[in-house]
Amino acid sequence: MAECIQCGKTLTHNEIGAHRKFINRGATEFYCRGCLAAHLGVTPERIDEKIRQFKQQGCTLFV
Repeated sequence: MAECIQCGKTLTHNEIGAHRKFINRGATEFYCRGCLAAHLGVTPERIDEKIRQFKQQGCTLFV
């Protein structure tokens, strides 16, 4: 199981997908939702909102 490179939290499939979508498609290390939001300067809720949008569009990075 993958862990956040900043805080060590165990990651979900969608957190890994979000990191790949927003940071680097080929990444092998990932931020959790909270650390990714802080890194991007947005709220965790905004990350969730974008994940929902991408899922509705059929993006295969998210389940």
